[in-house]
Amino acid sequence: MSACTQLGRSTAAVDEDVVVFLIGMRINHFWAVHRWIPVFFAMPMMLRELKKDRGLGLLDHILGTASPRSYFVIQYWESKDKLLTYAALPDKRHRPWWARINKLLRNSGGHVGLWHETYVVPAGSYETIYGDMPPYGLAKAHGMRPLKDGVQARDRLSA
Repeated sequence: MSACTQLGRSTAAVDEDVVVFLIGMRINHFWAVHRWIPVFFAMPMMLRELKKDRGLGLLDHILGTASPRSYFVIQYWESKDKLLTYAALPDKRHRPWWARINKLLRNSGGHVGLWHETYVVPAGSYETIYGDMPPYGLAKAHGMRPLKDGVQARDRLSA
């Protein structure tokens, strides 16, 4: 998909359930670098693996920070099943890293925090609007289409 700005109002080109996975970390003690740096670098390795093999189900992701302490990734997946399958595959990076990170967290003394949230959002229960934007978020993951004039949020959410 192009990163060019799409003039006008548009929406994500998706009419089915969507899967959104959020994961993040919080550095509780900056000085304990040896405790949080492995957690910090684990996700980019997994994202590179997922980008190389699109069949695993990751459609797109957004990296973000909420503060100098907090970092997160928003991920858009093809399906809940593909997300759960990837998480359990023994020959992919997630499973061994998850075991390693759990061990690090148990022994970290609270130096680093980790969280994740998974949402399976039924069709008709989400709305997207982008004004003069390149494809972003759900629209980058699923494609973008013009927003129909005269259609209200209430109509889009009940479709």
